[in-house]
Amino acid sequence: MNWDAISFDWNHIRAFLATVEHGSLSGAARALKQTQPTLSRQITALEEVLGLTLFERGPRIMQITDAGAELLAHVEAMADAAIQISRVAAGQSQAVEGTVRITSSDALAAYTLPRCVTSLRLSHPRIRIELVPMNEMSDLTRREADIAIRHARPEQPDLVAKRIADIEVSLFASQSYLAELGNLSGPGDFAKANFIGYGSPERLVPQVSAMGFPVTVDNFGVTTSNGCAMYELVREGAGIAFLPTIVAEGRLGLKRILPNAPTFNMETWLVTHREIQTSRRIRLTFDHLAQELAKDRWASLIARS
Repeated sequence: MNWDAISFDWNHIRAFLATVEHGSLSGAARALKQTQPTLSRQITALEEVLGLTLFERGPRIMQITDAGAELLAHVEAMADAAIQISRVAAGQSQAVEGTVRITSSDALAAYTLPRCVTSLRLSHPRIRIELVPMNEMSDLTRREADIAIRHARPEQPDLVAKRIADIEVSLFASQSYLAELGNLSGPGDFAKANFIGYGSPERLVPQVSAMGFPVTVDNFGVTTSNGCAMYELVREGAGIAFLPTIVAEGRLGLKRILPNAPTFNMETWLVTHREIQTSRRIRLTFDHLAQELAKDRWASLIARS
């Protein structure tokens, strides 16, 4: 494409075409919702750029010149192409079809989203879902995903975020591992317990210690960055871990390490980019996820019987 050859303003082409169609600057100005002096300046600017006289100006009408008439067919073709672009864009934005890429933690992708995706496709079978387990933050502004489920509010101003129900988290272990530890009456009895770290133990030690558990880095004999692996490690008796209550108790049958074990709420955000304002498939998927994930405070995390 020789961009240097395109030296005129597209808006000036619109002014030229509207003036031809309406025969006067006043008529063209009304059609384009602009002022007559503005239209006159745009046409003059176009004539100067092209080096042509496009109209013979009369007191009330604008008579197209031979040079203008020769350009008219090309300008009309441009207008037809612009109309077609608008029609295609409108059709795509309103169509309930196409691919929606969703990212979430591996645990949510495994335990929660399958049910949500299945129910969505029952209602809208032409929406194709690409489910991408990703524990790192996906960059929606770079279109790495259309929708992301995050546990922190995004800071980018051009993203759309909706907070859904918080997830309660506490310390859990398998019944067999708690039996190995013996009589446990308070946090001080866990000095020799094994803990499973999600990520760096150095980051977790201050958090667990602040809850009254006398732990060091040595207590974290196993670490992982995979949520599903953490669930299975706890089930196998590898140690104690922070887990969502509704998963640990309702799905996996694990035990809270103490009846009054500390809990905290983990924020959950459904995030997308501004295309949600024009894309029906993204809007429908976003709204469906918001409804299903918040239903009965994450009851979908409990396994079907």
